[in-house]
Amino acid sequence: MEAIDEMTAFVGAVERGGFSAAARAAKVTPSALSKAIARLEARLGVRLLHRTTRSLALTPEGEAYYARARRIVADIREAENEIAGFRARPKGLLKINTGNAFGYRQLMPALPEFLARHPDLRIELNFADRYVDLIESGDDVAVRTGSVADERLVARKIAELRRIVCASPAYLARHGVPKRPEDLRGHDCVLMSGMPELARWPFKTGTIEVSGPVAVNSAHALLEMGLAGAGVIRLSDFAVAEFVREGKLVPLLGEWHAGEPVPIWVVYPPARNKVPKTAAFIEFMRARFGHAPWRIA
Repeated sequence: MEAIDEMTAFVGAVERGGFSAAARAAKVTPSALSKAIARLEARLGVRLLHRTTRSLALTPEGEAYYARARRIVADIREAENEIAGFRARPKGLLKINTGNAFGYRQLMPALPEFLARHPDLRIELNFADRYVDLIESGDDVAVRTGSVADERLVARKIAELRRIVCASPAYLARHGVPKRPEDLRGHDCVLMSGMPELARWPFKTGTIEVSGPVAVNSAHALLEMGLAGAGVIRLSDFAVAEFVREGKLVPLLGEWHAGEPVPIWVVYPPARNKVPKTAAFIEFMRARFGHAPWRIA
């Protein structure tokens, strides 16, 4: 704890340009703050600050230390603000953006429980199987899978998904069961329109490019086509697990398939982190889905 206090004192002094201002903000005496920084310098074995009667100046070592220390102190402050936000009562409209498959199969069944915990909240649920700019859309949070490339957003990992190759018993009865990945070239596979990369399915023996007579523009539609027997599908386990357990879909090529774990995130603009409704949603998502309750095996 002393190391954190000393680091915080140092960052505060640099940010506020002097011991007196930093001490007032920290609600300690200038002498106590000065001694904390002196202990830090003694422990590190370097001088971090040049002190004059009127100002402070960073030494080269101080500049290097400050660059790292300010990020650490900022993370601590953010964590404290997040916890403090949990004490406030979440209320108002929470706008959530989510993909179709996760939204229909996982989030929608969970929302009544979330609303029961927070009766002053209202939900607007927006579905999109494409990138949505949260800054422009005005959504408070989004549930996304894979990589998060938008550096303007904060991302909190919730769980991981794995993809499963499967088909309905009716389809397999008509077309047979593929025994090896290359057998898929002779099967009808349902594809996502406009996403040619999703037609390349990874296996331990290499990538197989699949094709078929049907393409759809949403993961939920892809699931429905698989259930209807239109062809072989490759979808997230959170979407197909229920139907695999019920025997409505049959997993295929499990020993060959590279189902690579994919992270599931809740993402949001940084300013929304301190809003109680956003903090409450993140905490609920971690508690409800953090252990991947859909996992088949």
